[in-house]
Amino acid sequence: MTIKSIHGCIGCGECVKSCPCDVLRLDPGNGKAVIAYPADCQICHLCRMYCPVDAIEMAPEKSIPVILAWG
Repeated sequence: MTIKSIHGCIGCGECVKSCPCDVLRLDPGNGKAVIAYPADCQICHLCRMYCPVDAIEMAPEKSIPVILAWG
């Protein structure tokens, strides 16, 4: 899973404060949350749990196919 989008953000900053990996930041231009470091996300879902307006959407990461070898 990874953070897919942040729509409906009200700029409260609760997601930024709750993230232990500093993945999210508040945009200085509009004051709303942005995904600054998506690769650092540890999928703890704390940002989603603390968001008062349920604005954070998670999505599965693209998976790498598993290839089995017999021989």
